[in-house]
Amino acid sequence: MAQSTTTFDSPWKEIVEKRFEDFMKYFFPKTHKIIDWHSGYEFLDNELQKVVRDAKLGRRLADKLVKVRQKNGQPAILYIHIEVQGQYDEYFGERMFVYNYRFFDRYKQPIISLAILGDDRKDWRPKSYGFNVGECRLLFQFPVVKLLDYQDQEEQLKRSKNFFAMIVRIHLKGLKTRRSPQQRWYWKKELFKAIQEAHYSRQDILELFWFLDWVLALPPNLELQFNQFVHEYEQEKKVRYVTSIERHGLEKGLQQGLQQGLQQGKLQATQENVVQILHNRFKTVPTTLKKRVQAIDDFTHLTKLLNEAVMVSSLSQFKQLLEKAT
Repeated sequence: MAQSTTTFDSPWKEIVEKRFEDFMKYFFPKTHKIIDWHSGYEFLDNELQKVVRDAKLGRRLADKLVKVRQKNGQPAILYIHIEVQGQYDEYFGERMFVYNYRFFDRYKQPIISLAILGDDRKDWRPKSYGFNVGECRLLFQFPVVKLLDYQDQEEQLKRSKNFFAMIVRIHLKGLKTRRSPQQRWYWKKELFKAIQEAHYSRQDILELFWFLDWVLALPPNLELQFNQFVHEYEQEKKVRYVTSIERHGLEKGLQQGLQQGLQQGKLQATQENVVQILHNRFKTVPTTLKKRVQAIDDFTHLTKLLNEAVMVSSLSQFKQLLEKAT
């Protein structure tokens, strides 16, 4: 099972907005060159949501819509639609086309559609949509970046000081270790050291650590070990640990779970912490699911569910585990 879009797509959306120019330069250099970066750019999240609602074509996760100005060209205004896709979707090409023409219909300006494919299927590379019926023909093509392709460039990624080279390394290790918490713990430590030792700026370190912490989430026991490793690293290297990071809500849930649930050994606290972790990861937790968790009085099952809440790829998967536990 591929890593969840919540785990992978969400941090990508955030990092694209925080580092948009760097993102474009690294992954889509041809488009980067035609943008007038001195004129700035604008993310149109509210406008994007209007188009998403209007489409009414099932679940759609149009990630980012950006308004930019073009260098020495007509028309001056461009709109860039960026999709970050973390799992296989047989209708992905159609989705890219639907959003492209709906954005064009709304703005009457050229739309550049770009895609990052972060899934684990080497042969899945959607980059067009079209049909040919009778005398009518349509072909829509868009550029894609397949992150798995960077697996063959591991040494180049290691040597690179580029911010997004490290982002790609983290993503690939997230894919590779999604079924092995122990391997994920090991690589989270190695990548943490690599971030610290690559001489990035402090802001780069903060943002890379945030991305690392989100993509390589660990079960509570391994998260404790990772935090201990970081503390020891800090002492040995005499560097300040990035305590100023407002770490992702997942860690807050883990800390609360460890302090209240495991330390106090109270069923109620552990129940609340399971729900809190699910809420931090998936934003909304159905009331029926909360009640089912609160009805469990077996601490062994609750502890297992606490670990599973960190690693599951979706609420549906957690519900299946919950049914087995009860």
